[in-house]
Amino acid sequence: MMRIMRRGEPLRAIRWPPPVALSTAPWGRTSLELVGAALLLLALWQLATVLAGTDLPGPARTLPVLWELIRDPLYDRGPNDKGIALQLLSSLQRVFLGFALGSLIAIPLGVVMGASRLGRGLLNPLVQVFRPVSPLAWFPIGLAALHSAPTATVFVICITSLWPTVINTAFGIASLPEDHKNVARVFQFSRWKYFSKILWPYSLPHILTGLRLSLGVAWMVIVAAEMLAGGVGIGFFVWDSWNTLHVERVIAALLLIGAVGLAMDRVLELLARRASYAT
Repeated sequence: MMRIMRRGEPLRAIRWPPPVALSTAPWGRTSLELVGAALLLLALWQLATVLAGTDLPGPARTLPVLWELIRDPLYDRGPNDKGIALQLLSSLQRVFLGFALGSLIAIPLGVVMGASRLGRGLLNPLVQVFRPVSPLAWFPIGLAALHSAPTATVFVICITSLWPTVINTAFGIASLPEDHKNVARVFQFSRWKYFSKILWPYSLPHILTGLRLSLGVAWMVIVAAEMLAGGVGIGFFVWDSWNTLHVERVIAALLLIGAVGLAMDRVLELLARRASYAT
């Protein structure tokens, strides 16, 4: 329950939401869980291979190919023959650029929707109309507007990854309890103090959750966008491997895509926990 401050009492920063403890799970337990998940994946993979027949390569055929990819990941033998690390780095560069641009649009848009009933009434229908549009449908629009396949890929990532951040930011701003607003009125907070001491600390966990979801969407979209754009990138690598009927390379790339996505999600999860603790 929030304590009402008395007049004359020194003003302290209002810490909302309350501090939460960081996870104290030991590293050993986390490692065991990851090993268990890997073994479960291998078992299901092998079962799917048996059920599908010989067309789907199993772990015994794919893991040596995966090892070949990660053993020399930085080689460069021309535009269409680069190591897997260079392919991933090219994709990550596009992902983070599109994600950053989308976040710069999404956070202010979410603040307007959450803080203003008029803004919510005007913008929410647009969000609900464009949010379900397939990422591939945006690619021709990007090509027509930007006349560049790599730039169109960044545009697709930007436009498709911003919606989770918009929605979560708007929810965080709109769900601010009335008690918090009353404190700001009683002590006559300026707009900046209200934003920095009350609104921002309360809504920050929601914003970070939206950013985490948006980054996951961006990483999923990059594969499909690069299949259309061509050039260098993990999506082009998957498509090129399929065109050469090298299914083992396709599955190996999928495993690497999942591993990179898991690493990025864990990093943002850690940042969200620390931010919640700090506020």
